[in-house]
Amino acid sequence: MTTSYNCTSEEQRAEGLEHAQRAISEKKCVVMPTDTVYGIAADAFSPQAVTMLLVSKGRGRHMPPPVLIPRLNALDGLATDVSEEARKLAEAFWPGGLTLIFHAQPSLDWDLGETRGTVALRMPDDEIALELLNRTGPLAVSSANRTGQAAAQTAAEARTQLAESVEVYLEGGFRPVEGTESVASTIVDATTLPLRVVRDGAISLERLRGVVPGVLALGETAPEPASEIETAAVTETAPEAAAEPETAPDDQAETPVRTETPVRTETRTE
Repeated sequence: MTTSYNCTSEEQRAEGLEHAQRAISEKKCVVMPTDTVYGIAADAFSPQAVTMLLVSKGRGRHMPPPVLIPRLNALDGLATDVSEEARKLAEAFWPGGLTLIFHAQPSLDWDLGETRGTVALRMPDDEIALELLNRTGPLAVSSANRTGQAAAQTAAEARTQLAESVEVYLEGGFRPVEGTESVASTIVDATTLPLRVVRDGAISLERLRGVVPGVLALGETAPEPASEIETAAVTETAPEAAAEPETAPDDQAETPVRTETPVRTETRTE
C-alpha cells in the first residue's frame, strides 16, 4: 500500500526512511526529495526495480536513469577511466547539481537500460536523499513525473502523476525552493577528453571552467585534428624559421597539437 511521510517531522522522517529502505530492498520504487527536483528511486542493481521505475514514468530502456551515490569515494567503485579533470569537477561540485557520465565498471551486475557501457553519476546536496542513500547504497533515480510532464517539486505533486506505482513518498517540502522553477542538474560527458556539457542546468559553464578551463559548451566540438599533410608542411617550415635568430617568436611557425575527436554519448535526463 502506498504511504506518504511528512519528513519535516522528525518522527515521520525516521519512520519514512525506514519504510523507504525496506521498499528498496523489496525491489519497489520510492519518491524522495533531491536538491534539484523530486526523484523516483529504485535499487540500481535490480533489473526488476529499474524496469518498474521506467514503467512508472512511461519511459523506455532507451532513456536509462542516472545513479545517485551517497559519497564521493563511491565513484571509483562504479566508474572506470576517471580522468583527473572529471575528478576535479566531482570534488568541486559534489554534493550538488552536477551529473557526470563515465564508462561503467564492467564487473558490475546491473541493467539500467541501453547505456552503451556508460553510467551517469551524481551526489545530491539534500539531507533526506543522502540519508536514504547511506542506508541503501546507490539508487537509480529519475525525476518524479510521467515522461513529458512537469517535474514534481513536492512529493504530493509526484503522487498525482505516479500514484500507486510508488510504495513510499517522502515529503520534504518544495525543491529547490517554493516559488522558484525546478532546475535540472548539469550533465557533463566525462567519457572522453575534453569534457563536454551535454545538458545545461544548475552548474553554469562559467563555474565548470573555473575548475577545468577546457570544458566544452553544449553543442561545442573540439577542434578537428590537423591532417598529416598539414602537419608535415608546417613542420618543414619550422627549421628554416628557427635558423634565423633575428626572427621574432611571433613570426615562427608552430606545429599544431593533435586532439582526439570526442565520442558521442546519449544525453541523460534527471
